[in-house]
Amino acid sequence: MNNNASFEFNLFQSFKEGDETAFKYFYDKYFKRIQSFSFQFVNDIDEAENLAQEALLHLWQNRENIESINGIQAFLFTYAKSKCLNLIRHNKVKDKFKNDHLNYKQRELDIEVLNSIQFDTLELTELERIIQESISDLPAKTRAVFIKKRFENKKNAEIAEEMGVTLKAVEAHMTKALKILKTKLSDYLFLIFVLIYNN
Repeated sequence: MNNNASFEFNLFQSFKEGDETAFKYFYDKYFKRIQSFSFQFVNDIDEAENLAQEALLHLWQNRENIESINGIQAFLFTYAKSKCLNLIRHNKVKDKFKNDHLNYKQRELDIEVLNSIQFDTLELTELERIIQESISDLPAKTRAVFIKKRFENKKNAEIAEEMGVTLKAVEAHMTKALKILKTKLSDYLFLIFVLIYNN
């Protein structure tokens, strides 16, 4: 077990025992992922934020039922999926009464997509491993730009200044990274979006 895994394992044990500081660590780690996932379906940033907060509160209330650290992510996404489905179905009914055909059809598609997603703990863990390996295989500068943009949430101008390159170079590296990852991970595109495209 590497240092980070050992650190998180200890935090998970503390979280299970009711340690609020440990909970905050997992809250900060997963909040944006759940918010981003929810937003793709509810298309309302405030509602997505509420859903993410609710999912994490539900996690805290059910912490004793989480059997492993990898179960946290599956628990949160499954809960968010259920809440998104409920909200979309509610809006679908409203759209029907408003006779908004386009919105109604979009709700139907969102329901179909959500119903098809299963957030299995092992699959998510394996997917994250595949994503990390694919990112590691990117050319060095392209990888550095991608990580700064997607994981450190830095703006293009910040990245350009830090790396001593032009804005156009940053944009080119991001385009290159996304093209490579799209090709390598074509079978997992939707869940990849959920897991790493947080902006």
